[in-house]
Amino acid sequence: MRKLLLSNDDGVHAPGLRALYDALTAHARVRVVAPDRDKSGASNSLTLTRPLALNALDNGFYSVDGTPADCVYLGVNGVWDERPDLVISGINHGGNLGDDVLYSGTVAAAMEGRNLGMAAIAMSLVGSRYFDTAGRVAASLVGAADQLSLPPRSLLNVNVPDVPWEELKGFRVTRMGYRGPAAQPLKVLDPRGRERYWIAAVGASADDGEDTDFAAVEAGYVSITPLQTDLTRHAALRDVQGWLDALT
Repeated sequence: MRKLLLSNDDGVHAPGLRALYDALTAHARVRVVAPDRDKSGASNSLTLTRPLALNALDNGFYSVDGTPADCVYLGVNGVWDERPDLVISGINHGGNLGDDVLYSGTVAAAMEGRNLGMAAIAMSLVGSRYFDTAGRVAASLVGAADQLSLPPRSLLNVNVPDVPWEELKGFRVTRMGYRGPAAQPLKVLDPRGRERYWIAAVGASADDGEDTDFAAVEAGYVSITPLQTDLTRHAALRDVQGWLDALT
């Protein structure tokens, strides 16, 4: 039977993680290793300045006092004898669309799995209500995972509209759109009168063309975007080399 490792960035007690577990236990052997608290926005950070605590919970899940990438690293490397076949991260409470993936701990957990040699999927619900819909989407994808062939160092980023299963329009393969600038930080005062700043909400979509993840979800489709961990802008290599040659 297929072996799955589940993680997330919303924390080990998040409803989305439980929904994902419930949707997949009938299809695979599932282990859950997730942060002990909300680590949204942690991106790909690893904890390198202290040891990590891995704790077994009463429900069979494991919590880690670290980041999503820490959790997957421990779940794949050496803590247990068996390595998973597939890493699934989520179900995130909210979308990871466009350049959200640069900050997302959900995508980072899947990416850490991919970096460690596992196939990996990041799952997000663009809302906070119909986690059962996203769970059924995840089960459908896991059931067909053996038929998918991706290039090395690639993973899937999946965003599910927040609607009942019956209202989904279908699935679309998409590219990343991108957002405009975020709002200005919000200045507040702490109880001692000192200035503090809240990071503001993300910007509105700036590229939501028909083939983007933004457009697919808005139209009621599940968006499936293949991502790569190689961030090199290959098309710019020649231009940068020419610029460098001109300097020397």
